[in-house]
Amino acid sequence: MTLPVRPGMTLPLPGPLHSHRDQLRELADLGYSDVWSAEADGADAFTPLALAAAWEPRLRLGTAIVPAFTRAPAVMAQCVGSLASAAPGRFAFGIGTSSNVIVERWNGIAFTEPYKRVRDMVRFLRVALTGEKVTQRYDSFEVQGFRLGLVPEIQPSILIAGLREGMLRLAGREGDGAIINWLSPADVRRVAAVVRSEGDDKEIVCRIFVCPSEDTETVRQNARFAVAAYLNVPVYAAFHDWLGRGDVLRPMWDAWQAGDRKAALAAIPDEVVDELIVHGSPAQCRARIKEYFDNGVTTSTLAILPLAKIDHWDAVRQLAPSAG
Repeated sequence: MTLPVRPGMTLPLPGPLHSHRDQLRELADLGYSDVWSAEADGADAFTPLALAAAWEPRLRLGTAIVPAFTRAPAVMAQCVGSLASAAPGRFAFGIGTSSNVIVERWNGIAFTEPYKRVRDMVRFLRVALTGEKVTQRYDSFEVQGFRLGLVPEIQPSILIAGLREGMLRLAGREGDGAIINWLSPADVRRVAAVVRSEGDDKEIVCRIFVCPSEDTETVRQNARFAVAAYLNVPVYAAFHDWLGRGDVLRPMWDAWQAGDRKAALAAIPDEVVDELIVHGSPAQCRARIKEYFDNGVTTSTLAILPLAKIDHWDAVRQLAPSAG
């Protein structure tokens, strides 16, 4: 089954949220079809999308991702149902485990049995968003007598963020697709195969990190900080070990565990940076992004990184579907 190709951009854009109306309209003019919000230490996932829903009806909206732990089930259903009601037929809800750093260290919530938490939240939302009363004991939480009062006219797609096989299979089996990130175009083949082993109609949304700059050394030097920050988080370390990068990343992991951050950064090979971060001329970047789609991605959400001297909005235009 061939799914439509959807080029998207990550929200929020630079600057205060109230300033984004014209920028969102230009995204649609440039040929971007989607905007996808993230939730870590900046804006929450829903507010930028609510603004986009009102300001630019041509854009599809998605979360990539909302952590499964940081909202209670009823509140999660309210958030998802409200945005699905605000933008009927053009909202996709992406949920994932997040990480121990965000869940435990920043939010003070135990990061226990993340697979079950995501699975149970998806199962709960499938019922709750229809307006049916939910009284159910799940493995990771219990809901007694909740009924959503604002039922969306059109049920949103639910996508599950996955790294390794268990969560990727869950995304294919119980989700409408998967959300993936921090991987190369070649890695997509392996990941997509796992998701689509549960059904070939599954959407695969990929956050792609991009810096359209030909200052290769500066990009690589600065990208190492981002690579180290993510790939030392246990869930991402396990993911890249599964992908086959264990041997090349082990010196970095060992130095990081020993507390030697400088040595850890120096131990990240250029080829790992080049695999995980799209950089080069705008034409080279567009060609590299196309490789992700060629290998199984259906929807992109570009995250432009200021790893070298670039203008963010120039980069948005240079990478747009209408460019080149």
